Amino acid sequence: MISLYLAERTWLHAIPAGWKLLALAFISIAVAPFDSLPLMAGLLAATLALYASLGRAAMAQIALLRPMWPLFAILLTFHAWNGDIVLGVVVMARLLATVLLANAVTMTTRMDAMMDAIEPVLSPLRLVGLAPRTVALAVAMMIRFVPLLFALWESLNESYRARTGRRGGWRLLAPFCIHTLRLSHNAAEALAARGGAPRGNRP
Repeated sequence: MISLYLAERTWLHAIPAGWKLLALAFISIAVAPFDSLPLMAGLLAATLALYASLGRAAMAQIALLRPMWPLFAILLTFHAWNGDIVLGVVVMARLLATVLLANAVTMTTRMDAMMDAIEPVLSPLRLVGLAPRTVALAVAMMIRFVPLLFALWESLNESYRARTGRRGGWRLLAPFCIHTLRLSHNAAEALAARGGAPRGNRP
């Protein structure tokens, strides 16, 4: 589940997880109300520059977003049909930039560091009988799983293309669901073996 974590340390690794998550939330919320093409193009360019500053391994992870191209095609087709293809390009650029930023956070942040950053925010849950550490684990796993699922889809698609010479498309839905369920089952077994959400201070 942490296979997309960059083992080679970069300057982004040194930034605390809380600050990275806060910056991601702020940027995602701040750009949502705007439909400016120059603004979204600038955001996407800045995001790509961020990846370039993290090295070749980070740049290689951009390829994991190839399964999103059908979604982008649908968005552009829909907006073109409504007579506003520029808005479609704006939406596509904003979505691509925010997904890449989220992936940059996950690939430079350890799971335990992410949980440590999220847990204090969830401390009021104790009042209703929920363990903040357990909920923090669920949130961190959700964030971590997003780029991993992109990688899983791309792997299935490459395997299908190697056998047939064509892209898998909808034919991959069944094996993708099976692999996702297997992945979640393995994650649940690993957590059960470790006694659930880890506790205690970590360096």
